[in-house]
Amino acid sequence: MTREQATLARLEQSIDARFLALGERELITDLLAAGALVREIARRLHRAPSTISREVRRNAPVQSPYGAYRAQRAAVARRERPKPRKLDTKPRLRAYVIDKLSLRWSPEQICHAMEQEFPGDTEMRLTHETIYQALYVQARGSLRKEIAAAVRTCRTHRKPHRLPGERTPRFTDGMIMISDRPAEVEDRAVPGHWEGDLIVGAANGSAIGTLVERSSRYLMLVHLPGGQHDSETVAKALTATISTLPAHLRGSLTWDQGAEMARHKSFTMATDMPVYFCDPASPWQRGSNENTNGLLRQYFPKGTALSVFGPEELEHVAQELNGRPRKTLGWENPAERFSSYIKL
Repeated sequence: MTREQATLARLEQSIDARFLALGERELITDLLAAGALVREIARRLHRAPSTISREVRRNAPVQSPYGAYRAQRAAVARRERPKPRKLDTKPRLRAYVIDKLSLRWSPEQICHAMEQEFPGDTEMRLTHETIYQALYVQARGSLRKEIAAAVRTCRTHRKPHRLPGERTPRFTDGMIMISDRPAEVEDRAVPGHWEGDLIVGAANGSAIGTLVERSSRYLMLVHLPGGQHDSETVAKALTATISTLPAHLRGSLTWDQGAEMARHKSFTMATDMPVYFCDPASPWQRGSNENTNGLLRQYFPKGTALSVFGPEELEHVAQELNGRPRKTLGWENPAERFSSYIKL
């Protein structure tokens, strides 16, 4: 074995199994010389036929037979890292990208524009991912500030995007999603199913809990001592409020995925009332509650401290809203409709 062959053999030991090894390339050489076809070689090596055909196409010079050691040298050279970056080695391409970034173009817009402006120039080709890599991955130190000025979002780090099924679980206790909510809740035919949320005060420093019964639109306001809205305070306050209802009006509660509901399991155990969670960024799934929260801003304007309102004041506001006639109820008011449910 020559010195070069010994070096290639040592390199082979550190190569990932998904890459062809020197021994496999030697077998390819022998089988090709024996007249074997690509599919037969692939079967012998337990590789995909496309892997073999690509290997031969890339590493066999024109009018020359495939050679194992020549192919191994080429493969090792291609794997060398770090490779010179395209934006570093092509000044014209780099200048074009920098110019368009200064105009607040997105990387994808830049790449499409290059195809239009330089249709026959293969040197002026780039993927938008290469630009993002140059901006977010390869940039270091003070260059981070330059990125913020060049990118329209002004971010210096990439924002991960996940599909709904890939999201990190919001709470330790598993959530029951709104898609699993019974049909009787959806059509509002059965009373006792509620939607809930918080309205928050200035600087997110205080809050009031809101509960709306889906069928009657009846409102209950939940006083949170001192305006605190951590999960323990919210769970205790919701439990105390719901416990004032008769059992047949404690059907379910639908909430968004706010951190204040982290103790939803303890609430369910105390009230025997399941909690269903809306999908992220889907306020319409609690439409009655969202509409009511908008009405409540007449009494609790945004930017005010909500901790100054005591239980009596909250009860007064709830009575006013529950006394308003509603078109959706045939001009009956929520208090009248809800009273009829209590007598059931």
